[in-house]
Amino acid sequence: MILFTLRCAHGHEFEGWFRDGDGFEAQQKAGGIACPECGDTAVEKAVMAPRLARSREMPAITPAQFRAALIEMRRQIETHCDYVGNRFAEEARRIHYGEIDPRGIYGQASEEESRDLIDEGIGFGRVPWIPTTDS
Repeated sequence: MILFTLRCAHGHEFEGWFRDGDGFEAQQKAGGIACPECGDTAVEKAVMAPRLARSREMPAITPAQFRAALIEMRRQIETHCDYVGNRFAEEARRIHYGEIDPRGIYGQASEEESRDLIDEGIGFGRVPWIPTTDS
């Protein structure tokens, strides 16, 4: 696994883990990498300083540990937030404009809905949603 610092066309920087450099290139060409702040898929590698550390200072994360962390993040979201399904954009607006009490929500939004939320200044994040089982 390799960690890259990435930048979208709007200048937002974020990090992404990839199996290798070719994995980044393939996902980038397919438009599979999106800025977590604005959803932009025009993403490039940013200039970054190398991270040098001895294994006893910063142990490498294994793919299994990374997967376990994503599964735990999903569990936390499902435990502490309300699932609103495809009404995500509508509910996010209602919260943002004070029509309903603020609360954590999760669900789905189309690319168009996501762009509209960004244009309205409504903050949200995209979470890599992986299955909790391999079946």
